[in-house]
Amino acid sequence: MTVPAKRVVVFDYGFGNVRSAERALARVGADVEITRDYDLAMNADGLLVPGVGAFAACMKGLTQARGHWVVERRLSGGRPVMGICVGMQILFARGIEHGVETDGLDEWPGTVEPLRAPVVPHMGWNTVKAAHGSYLFAGLDDDARYYFVHSYAVRSWDFEAANPGIQPPKVSWATHGEPFVAAVENGPLWATQFHPEKSGDAGAQLLTNWLDTL
Repeated sequence: MTVPAKRVVVFDYGFGNVRSAERALARVGADVEITRDYDLAMNADGLLVPGVGAFAACMKGLTQARGHWVVERRLSGGRPVMGICVGMQILFARGIEHGVETDGLDEWPGTVEPLRAPVVPHMGWNTVKAAHGSYLFAGLDDDARYYFVHSYAVRSWDFEAANPGIQPPKVSWATHGEPFVAAVENGPLWATQFHPEKSGDAGAQLLTNWLDTL
């Protein structure tokens, strides 16, 4: 008996490399559709939220496309969502760019701030220190490299302080000038600061790991 492919919607709200994400997911066996259709996004096995550019612009585009409702309602029902790059950043409480503060989706406490590094943006390949027991990085070596393009990141993690008594998410870190959050696994909500769809075999394994949870 053939197992049907997992249905994944890449949410198209005008910000993100949707075609690259579509190709990468299809390559690892997903049945992928690029859309902002509310019903399709709600009923898919998995929802992927990409993002490139400025935090404020992405939040505006997501809100105009009702993407914030889709993310909130999927998560309230325990349905998987994955954010990539700025699609990860907007899951935090706020972002600060050029002195302007913008509210995020506030799924996690934390602020997206400028990276403090000798060279910005952080562009190119880097390793990630995976969280203990990570499912996202299962089967991947410690020296596996992932493709990053960003000038902003979450530099500190305070979930435990804001949510005492709740099982904390698995948080993976990378370093460029200073440590920053590279990935988070929090029940049905996963996210990466890097681009798995541009990260070769390592990115393909990571997307496969996500599909296996759907």
